[in-house]
Amino acid sequence: MRRLLVAVMLTLSLASVQPKPASADVVTARLPQAPVTVHYRFETIDGVKLFYREAGPAEGPVVLLLHGFPTSSHMFRNLIPLLADRYRVIAPDYPGFGQSDAPDHTQFTYSFGHFADMVDTLMQRLGAKRYALYLMDYGAPVGYRLAIKHPERVSALIVQNGNAYEEGLREFWDPIKAYWSENTPGRRQALSGLVSLETTKFQYTDGMGDLSRISPDNWVHDQALLDRPGNKEIQLDLFYDYRTNVPLYPQFQQFFRERKPPTIIVWGKNDKIFPAEGAHPYLRDLPDAEFHLLDSGHFALEDRLAEMAPLIRGFLDRKVAPR
Repeated sequence: MRRLLVAVMLTLSLASVQPKPASADVVTARLPQAPVTVHYRFETIDGVKLFYREAGPAEGPVVLLLHGFPTSSHMFRNLIPLLADRYRVIAPDYPGFGQSDAPDHTQFTYSFGHFADMVDTLMQRLGAKRYALYLMDYGAPVGYRLAIKHPERVSALIVQNGNAYEEGLREFWDPIKAYWSENTPGRRQALSGLVSLETTKFQYTDGMGDLSRISPDNWVHDQALLDRPGNKEIQLDLFYDYRTNVPLYPQFQQFFRERKPPTIIVWGKNDKIFPAEGAHPYLRDLPDAEFHLLDSGHFALEDRLAEMAPLIRGFLDRKVAPR
C-alpha cells in the first residue's frame, strides 16, 4: 500500500513539472499552410482552345492577370499562390502564346481587339462578372479594351509596365512605328529580331537589379514557343496591330478619369520597352493611385516579387476584398 502511495505521489509530482501540451490552435498555427492548388484548363472560343490558370476560392473576388510579350500566364506562376488563398485568380494565354492554340495567321485574326473579345467571352463563361485587372505589356491594351467595353466590371487596376500614354512609346518603338507608317515586307522583316533569343533574353535581364534572381528557364521557355512553325508571322501581325491601340489611349484615359478605379502602379523603372516615362502620366488621370517605381526591368516580377507581392496583396485587401 505504501509503495502504491509513493508511486502515485511521484506521478503527480512529475506531471506538475511537465510542459502543458499546446492547444489545438497553437499546434495548427505552427503547421505550414497547405499549398495553393492551381488548375490548368482550356476553354474553346472562336474555334481556338484558350488555356488558362485558375486558383482560389470560387466565390472570392476575381483578379484577372493579363500577360505580356513574349511570355504567357507562366509569368504569373509565382504570384498566383500568393493571392489565391483569398482571391479567385484567372490567368489566360492569348492565342499564339503559351499553351493556347496557335492557328495559322492567314486563318485567324491576331489582333488586340480579338484578344479582348475572347478574354471577355472567357470571363463570362466562368461567371466572373467583376474583376481587378493586372495589366502588363500586351495585357494593358487587352485589359483596357475590356475596361471601356464593360467599365462597371472593373473593381481595380494593377499596372505593371503597361502603357496607356504616348509618352511611354519611346526609342524602342521607332522601328515598329516605321512599320505602322509603311506596311511593306521590308519593314515587316526588319522586326524579325524582336522574336530572337537575344531579344527574349534581353527582356528578362536588361535593367534588372539582381540578375541572380532571374531563372534562365524564362527565356528558354518563351523562345521555344516563339520558335514554333508560323509563330514569327503571328508576332509580326501583332506588332503591326499594336498601332490600333494608340488611338484608343484617350478613351482609356477617359475611363480612368470618369470611373476612378482604385489603382496601384508597380513599375520596373529600368525597362527600355515601356519606360518610366509611361508610368508618370497615369497620375494626371488617377491622382490617388498608389505609385511605386522599382529598381527592375521589363519583367519585374522575376526579381522583385518579394517587394511587389506584399504591395499588390495589401492593395487588394484594402480596395477589393469584402469587408
